[in-house]
Amino acid sequence: MSTGTQLLALMKSHVDGDDDHFYAVALQVAAHEARQGHTRIAQELRSLIDAARKERGASKGRTRPPLPLAQPKGDLASLIDVQYSDIRLSSMILKPEMDKRLHRILLEVRQQHRLLAHGLKPRRKILLLGPPGCGKTMTAGALSGELHLPLFTVLLDGLITKFMGETASKLRVVFDAIAETRGVYFFDEFDAIGARRDGRNDVGEIRRVLNSFLQFLEKDQSDSLIIAATNHPELLDRALFRRFDDVLEYSIPDEDVANRLFLTRLSGFATTAVDWRSVIAASNGLSQAEITRVAEEAAKHAVLSDREIVSEADLLSAIAERKIFNNTTAYYG
Repeated sequence: MSTGTQLLALMKSHVDGDDDHFYAVALQVAAHEARQGHTRIAQELRSLIDAARKERGASKGRTRPPLPLAQPKGDLASLIDVQYSDIRLSSMILKPEMDKRLHRILLEVRQQHRLLAHGLKPRRKILLLGPPGCGKTMTAGALSGELHLPLFTVLLDGLITKFMGETASKLRVVFDAIAETRGVYFFDEFDAIGARRDGRNDVGEIRRVLNSFLQFLEKDQSDSLIIAATNHPELLDRALFRRFDDVLEYSIPDEDVANRLFLTRLSGFATTAVDWRSVIAASNGLSQAEITRVAEEAAKHAVLSDREIVSEADLLSAIAERKIFNNTTAYYG
């Protein structure tokens, strides 16, 4: 029989709507049954999983709605990338206060007609601050998924040019799209266009771009959600902050968040022998994305070692490798 841990993982992934994790755990159960000599049960499980995946793919193909900007054309083709996000807030490990603030944004956007009827403005323009790998990009995807709106990522390499006036005119094209097609519009690495206007290396074109963005953002009255994110808030012009309806600051995970990340990603494995205090202490300084990668590396090592148990040694080894990788990239970066 499958382990209690795997049954719990199956139920949790089902409740969270995380189909990919559900299928992954189900395959682990099938492998477990095969190793126990229950080949017929294992084959039936794999057949059911294959059938469910095919049905899921067909269902997605039938239900995905056509969108005017699904294939951006003209100037937009080099300025915007579009995708349909299936991320949900329930799949993110967040501090309670951050979870509360994100749900408040969702509520205000969903009920914006009620707010507007009373002369009140919903939170639609959001600035995300914090180090790499701490959930800013995933937040944009989760808000898109929760609102069932397309996620439009603004491509900075197509937006920023060295020619005078061109970047500002391209910004206008993006904000015209924001007004015409409702969606979640994500400006990642926002410091590239939002840097302080009084910087020593500042040039006239950068000042014009920032001034244009400030004007477009202030005038925007669309139904879209605008999200900007940066790893370097210290570089942003102070005038930007008051143009946003909300500013969310992300940080390196604390012990509670780190522990929940590990347990969530390893829910399909037995981890009862792990001294989590030792593992959490060793992972101090790693981002959410890095902790997730560590858990996945430890899980892969267990699978390839034909084990359903992730050990403390697996995790500590993966953490050490990740920190060596970070030091190497920092040195050569």
